[in-house]
Amino acid sequence: MDIDTLRADTPGCAQRIHLNNAGAALPPKPVIRAVQEHFALEFEIGGYEAADARADAIEEAYHAVGALVGAAPRNIAFTESATTSYAQALTSIPFERGDVILTTRNDYVSNQLQFLSLESRLGVRVRHAPDAPEGGVDVDAVERIIREAPPKVMCVTHVPTNSGLVQDVAAIGRICREHDVLYLVDACQSVGQMPVDVQALGCDFLSATSRKFLRGPRGAGFLYVSDRVLARGLAPLMIDMHGAEWIDAARYRLVDDAKRFETFEFAWGLVLGIAEAARYAQRVGLEAIEARVRALADRLRRGLAEIDGVRVLDRGPELCGIVSAATAIEPRAIVLALRGRKINANSQSRPSALLDFDAKGVQASLRLSPHYYNTEDEIDAALEALRGLLGGRE
Repeated sequence: MDIDTLRADTPGCAQRIHLNNAGAALPPKPVIRAVQEHFALEFEIGGYEAADARADAIEEAYHAVGALVGAAPRNIAFTESATTSYAQALTSIPFERGDVILTTRNDYVSNQLQFLSLESRLGVRVRHAPDAPEGGVDVDAVERIIREAPPKVMCVTHVPTNSGLVQDVAAIGRICREHDVLYLVDACQSVGQMPVDVQALGCDFLSATSRKFLRGPRGAGFLYVSDRVLARGLAPLMIDMHGAEWIDAARYRLVDDAKRFETFEFAWGLVLGIAEAARYAQRVGLEAIEARVRALADRLRRGLAEIDGVRVLDRGPELCGIVSAATAIEPRAIVLALRGRKINANSQSRPSALLDFDAKGVQASLRLSPHYYNTEDEIDAALEALRGLLGGRE
């Protein structure tokens, strides 16, 4: 991996040390160019006309994103965000009172809120599978629960936003397939950071965003929808004219692919950006990206563990590029102080990960998330800044 070339392709690297890739990564030049050129065309000739002019490129976007996750183009839908994708998937499931949503203690906060909303409105029940002693969901417990009382859907976040944990989503997928349980995977933090293959995961839905490790534009996401879901006729509750055809006063007909999960109004310039981000990630190589990101994250964890007033919070048999730590100083204050030094980080409070934070006995955490374009020198500079902020400087 030619880090110098990749950094030269990333204008933001010249401005600051960016360790907030779990929030929004710095996009490379091809992504920036794809977005700018399309919006410039819209300004020149009109939005509808620009979409028509770029119809072939837009269609190719389904191929690019599908190839990124091992899916056919017909199984990809574009949305405004990972959360929108997740909601579209959930609302397509015909829940009845008493149905169970089985999830983990490390599911993303917006997903947990959607579960609770469904519980309040429809009378479904939300059940959390227990964690294993080493961290992450207990896969054996998931299998026991599904065998004894199959849920309507199993929902798992591949990589939680609040820690470096990587959940064993492939093992859970095999269990769901064996027991014919719908399976929804949130891959918001894993797509672009590591190889993700929907066939290997065995999922029915997979939601993801553009702006995080994939390095695409903010305001765009996508949803993978399996052929099994399409064959069952599942569609989001609030479908529009893009996903269905109004064929009679009291009838409509769904489109036959995942576009039934899309809506008509969408920023196609962002779709072209996410497609370019998918192609860029594949050119760099997902295996190489994963190895580089984990090496940088490991360097961060080792350095943080040596600083007084810091406790690394990441637990699990497999860790990734998100590094979380409890700090003696309020984490948000650290984020602002680092930003003044042109170092980007993020913080999270208890409502973002209530179950996990309560189990770890913390109210907030500092989150650092390197990407492959970061350097070892940048990691060391961030650690030195933290030592100074926390009073650990010799």
